[in-house]
Amino acid sequence: MGAHLARRYLWDAEAEPDPLQMPTFPAELGLPQRRPRAMVASAEQLAQGRVPLDQRDFCGHHLLRLLRCHRDNFPVPWGCHELRHAWDSCQHHE
Repeated sequence: MGAHLARRYLWDAEAEPDPLQMPTFPAELGLPQRRPRAMVASAEQLAQGRVPLDQRDFCGHHLLRLLRCHRDNFPVPWGCHELRHAWDSCQHHE
């Protein structure tokens, strides 16, 4: 821990970034078409669906559909694999 600081102060100051200076590049660099994310499911819907607090994120609407499918197809666990894949994909991209 701190090896980068030793390199900076001893011999490689021009190659190491200064930890006290903020970066000067724009925040949108490399992401020009990025849209702001919005919640699809409301907080009331997530509460009524009994979604755990740690899973109430931008993929909550997928999880609501998955939990509803699990409830409706209770003895058949493989009936909701498309919805599980959609939720896992959303979690991966988030």
